[in-house]
Amino acid sequence: MLSLGKQTVSNCAKVTRRGLLQVGGLGVLGLGLGDLLRLEAQERGTSGQAKSIILLWLWGGPSHLDTFDLKPKAPTEYRGPYRPVSTSVPGIQVCELLPQLAQRADKYAILRSLHSSSNDHGIAGTIGLTGADFGATSLSGQVLPGELLPTHGSIASKVFGFEPTLPRFVTVGGFLHQGHKRITGETGGSLGSLHDPFRLDYDAEQGVKIPQFELIDGVTPSGLDDRASLRSALNQLSRSIDRSQAFGQLDQFYQQAYSLLTSRNAHEVFDLTQEPEALRTRYGRYRFGQCCLLARRLVETGVRFVQVNWSSHVEPVEDTGDGGWDMHDRHFQQFQDRHAWMLDQAASALLDDLAQRGLLDETIVVAVGEFGRTPKINAKAGRDHWEQCYSGIVAGGGLRGGQVIGESDHRAEYPVSRPLTPADLFATALHQIGIATTQLTAAGLTPRGQVIEELV
Repeated sequence: MLSLGKQTVSNCAKVTRRGLLQVGGLGVLGLGLGDLLRLEAQERGTSGQAKSIILLWLWGGPSHLDTFDLKPKAPTEYRGPYRPVSTSVPGIQVCELLPQLAQRADKYAILRSLHSSSNDHGIAGTIGLTGADFGATSLSGQVLPGELLPTHGSIASKVFGFEPTLPRFVTVGGFLHQGHKRITGETGGSLGSLHDPFRLDYDAEQGVKIPQFELIDGVTPSGLDDRASLRSALNQLSRSIDRSQAFGQLDQFYQQAYSLLTSRNAHEVFDLTQEPEALRTRYGRYRFGQCCLLARRLVETGVRFVQVNWSSHVEPVEDTGDGGWDMHDRHFQQFQDRHAWMLDQAASALLDDLAQRGLLDETIVVAVGEFGRTPKINAKAGRDHWEQCYSGIVAGGGLRGGQVIGESDHRAEYPVSRPLTPADLFATALHQIGIATTQLTAAGLTPRGQVIEELV
């Protein structure tokens, strides 16, 4: 039995068109790298533009005061226990728990004046991922007015054109949740489900998982070609498509998507065991680290936008599991024991790996969450939601690294210079891969945010 998207299939002749669309994105894996690079060469616009974006989505909201905007002279109830340390760029300091990123400060810019308009994860997450709160759903279930906008990766999918053999937009990680509610801002929105992300995930035991082509009995992508029963089911499906009047108008893409599933090339890009063990260890043998490595493999293959979700869940109550960066209590203990070194290791490995392969100049890397944390420490040794001012970093893609843009006040509560929005950040990133006002308008989208000139 196969699961295609949301369809459980025991009779292959009953597979829906939606199921085919969902699995069809796997067709990318049947192309050789040379074919993909030729496609990219045809599509690239101005010489020197970036090609791809990797978004490291730090779901839950990292504390800016404990990462990239420390305030050592603030009162003790604000500044936290960590010291700022010098970086490879004179005058720029980051947290002492991020030593590897400190050594690579020349590769990225720090934005210290980001701000949003909501401290609700669902609303702020939608703002961060779409540029506006239209159609966002709050924790209480309130749906804000306006038509939901497409997430940034969906815009790339739309502008560059849906290409069955080349997924434009891939999200690595589960659907983002606030409590038991899925947030609204990580889909194609007004562009429709055709531009939803193709989704992957990673499990330490199973490796890379493909939720949109889930084998009920637990077969992994690396085992597809070993299953005679799968071959038989796909052969039956192919014959059913050929005979079925319902599928009479389907072009070669749909049939190709299924035939590629039984090809070794069809899942090689997902097989992290092809990477040297030393490199996998360099990224970190934990979920976020391996997902960053997968992101590099995807953009190397030609995917335009990859979103890596640090976590898929934030909790409305404290300490109920992996709530991402949403640390209302024991913040400093969790940050030091887990989050800081994991981010430091994986993000620095990604920057190094891209640079060594000649990909950093054409790949933009953004690391940011939906908001920051309260400058004032709460009674539980934690920090709560704070949308008024927070930080993010952006690297690669020809953007100017080695600088700080924007400044917060002496307690990191509010921007005092160059206030920036998530829409500004992603307007800049999209502009750098060739999606500017003209392309957005042609796609029926209203441009949002302003390009950050200091970056370009």
